[in-house]
Amino acid sequence: MSEITETAVLLRNDKDGIATLTMNRGNKFNALSTELMSALQDQLEAIAEDPAVRVVVIAGNGKAFCAGHDLLEMQKDPSQKAIHQIFSQCSRLMLTLTRVPQPIIARIQGVAAAAGCQLVAQCDLAICVEEARFATSGVNLGLFCATPMVAVTRNLPRKQAMELLMTGDMIDAPTAKQYGLVNRVVPARQLDHEIQALAQRITCKSAAAVRYGKQLFYTQLEHGLEAAYEQATEVMTSNMQTHDAQAGIEAFLNKQDLPDWQDK
Repeated sequence: MSEITETAVLLRNDKDGIATLTMNRGNKFNALSTELMSALQDQLEAIAEDPAVRVVVIAGNGKAFCAGHDLLEMQKDPSQKAIHQIFSQCSRLMLTLTRVPQPIIARIQGVAAAAGCQLVAQCDLAICVEEARFATSGVNLGLFCATPMVAVTRNLPRKQAMELLMTGDMIDAPTAKQYGLVNRVVPARQLDHEIQALAQRITCKSAAAVRYGKQLFYTQLEHGLEAAYEQATEVMTSNMQTHDAQAGIEAFLNKQDLPDWQDK
């Protein structure tokens, strides 16, 4: 367990290689204040350097997963400089989610709107309850969800993403799964079991292979086909030089049990 107190805006719990970061502003629907974004940033940067952590779970306390940015905070200083700093901070946080070597799972127990929907889209994996709802609702307030759009359009097909962004309408959990925003939808009573099961299926893999894979996943998406294959070739060649890859292949060829992974 982290040193963070129970009254902090972000809680951390570590167990069996899984670090759970829980947004703890339930009375504010876990709106992404600058304080909460800073806390997430600090924890993710620390986790990135911690080989004991194999998987990260991002969760929220209260009824909502995350309602988006803290509009009250933004209203207090609506100057161009202040607003630009908030959105820049959020964009940096979203990029960090992809750069942390450990896979990140979103645990969605309620509504994820605007930047909250962005947070779901930017996590590597996502599991939600049947009652969860999702929206890029800024357009309803006269503020198009431009930064959430970056993550959403990298998850959803174009027509579905455009409808979500242009209407601001909520979509239900089955629709979110159909669109590719979440991996699966489960009853609320099964949410933690499904999160744990998915995380454990990752923690039993080679940390080095997972690290190589996550990094490549995001970078190759931004390249053309030929450049993506060139990069993938380099990554797979490097991965092949690791102890884990060589030991795993040897065990497979000799019909032996897989070894205990050693590479970090």
